[in-house]
Amino acid sequence: MTPELSPRDERLFLLTLAGIQFSHVLDFMIMMPLGPILMAAFGIGTHEFGFLVASYSFSAAASGVLAATFVDRFERKGVLLTGFVLFGLATLACGLAQGFVALLVARGLAGVFGGVMGAMIHTMIADAIPFARRARASGVVASAFSLSTIGGVPLSLWLANQLGWRAPFVFIAALTVVFFLVGLRYLPVLRHHLSDEDPGHLLSAAFAVLGDGNHRRALLFSTLIIFSGFTVIPYITVYAVNNVGIPQAQIPIVYLVGGAATFISARLIGIWADRHGKVEVYRLLAVLAMVPVLVLTHLGPVPLWGWLICSTAFFVLISGRMIPAMAIIASSANPPLRGTFMSLNGTMQSLAMGLATTLAGFLIALDDHGRIVGYPLVGYVAVGANVLAIALASRIVMHGKSQGR
Repeated sequence: MTPELSPRDERLFLLTLAGIQFSHVLDFMIMMPLGPILMAAFGIGTHEFGFLVASYSFSAAASGVLAATFVDRFERKGVLLTGFVLFGLATLACGLAQGFVALLVARGLAGVFGGVMGAMIHTMIADAIPFARRARASGVVASAFSLSTIGGVPLSLWLANQLGWRAPFVFIAALTVVFFLVGLRYLPVLRHHLSDEDPGHLLSAAFAVLGDGNHRRALLFSTLIIFSGFTVIPYITVYAVNNVGIPQAQIPIVYLVGGAATFISARLIGIWADRHGKVEVYRLLAVLAMVPVLVLTHLGPVPLWGWLICSTAFFVLISGRMIPAMAIIASSANPPLRGTFMSLNGTMQSLAMGLATTLAGFLIALDDHGRIVGYPLVGYVAVGANVLAIALASRIVMHGKSQGR
């Protein structure tokens, strides 16, 4: 049974999850615009930077497998907030790192706890929000991505420019303290998935999830979506600065404009998906997203306004398709196994991020003038994965669909 929340409690619940997601997303997002600064600070190239970004993803993948062995055996709020505290400490360690290797290790630790958090946020949405409003709820939490790009990334870059690259990580660690206290107050206790039955051995729930064909299709769908985005995303800032000619000082404007647009679109897309069908809206957005992917990865030197048109369309459509997609994925899970399923989903998504980032890092290189070569090929790979995901979407069965679209 889905717990009943009053409209006020549901709103506070979603806003609190959005705040926690804001910290989590900002910690991951800030690595991309910091790319040119970190590459200069450590004297590394695109391959090493790719490993730095991918270390978070691969660690999150490993933690998802671990979480799948226990996450459905405990109350949801406690698991989320425990992971959040440990995530904050790992992010602080990033800011205190004394060299490239130390930062690589700290990013891996942040990924371990960030992976658990990401899975639990979407698990709690699916546990507490009825199917008919689930895409809208996902849109509210997805606004954390927009707020990160509007305020978090520009502020973090300003801190990095004023105080050094360590400052953004210390800032994010401070945010975790604030949102942890908010979470203690406003997150509901969710234990309805627990029962007195013997849960079996540690891997029994994971085997049950993977033994279901619908679960496997949803996991593959999720993997393809993330892979299609993260072949392109980690290198956007480096490409904008080195190839398109956007000054590093103007990069915050790119994220500010893109974030403002996605902040508006995220809520609208969630409402639209609940009204007109989650699969139908996902497919439309995914098809449209292929246009800015191809344009952005082929673009040469253009004025700032030209880059803003392409990058903003990219942000809106790539992030927008995730709103109905996450509602589809979370709703595909058998409710008693939802925590385990979402943990394994987090593993697959993190693996997709890491593999996509690493693959793209090997497909591209810097020429003698510091420009990226090979980025168009990365765009073609992204489109191919996106097409496969679109084809798979209609084959996923969603639980609770009888209660609404």
